[in-house]
Amino acid sequence: MTLTPQIVGQAENAHLPVLARILARTGTTKNQWVALTLTAAAGGSFDRDQLAGRLHAALKIDDAAAATAIAELVDARLLVGAGTTVALTEQGAALHRQIRSAVDEVVARAYGGLPAEDLATAARVLAVITERLNAETAETAAAAR
Repeated sequence: MTLTPQIVGQAENAHLPVLARILARTGTTKNQWVALTLTAAAGGSFDRDQLAGRLHAALKIDDAAAATAIAELVDARLLVGAGTTVALTEQGAALHRQIRSAVDEVVARAYGGLPAEDLATAARVLAVITERLNAETAETAAAAR
């Protein structure tokens, strides 16, 4: 079997309903989930503009949608804004752990039993493809300006 865009798309489409079901139980959107995850990965706080930029890059959403996701998390008291920085609240960190745990359980079942070497190879290949496609998108956007 050869890796194709169709196979990558099918894998992505198989992951999305699982994540959507987990998020729906908490009333969290995908954009909010990614913002919480990025903030947690950054040690619990993030410059608001940098977080919006990372959301834009990760999800291919516009700046307004990224800002909305952050504002919604602040309004829900899952993030707290102090100047230009946002940080996870205790409630936000707890929600992140709850969702991460549920996602990890599903991923363990789905990826379990696959050789670590195969998973490492797949990760490297998908990272290169993502990097190249992001560069292609950036070049197209720059040419359009």
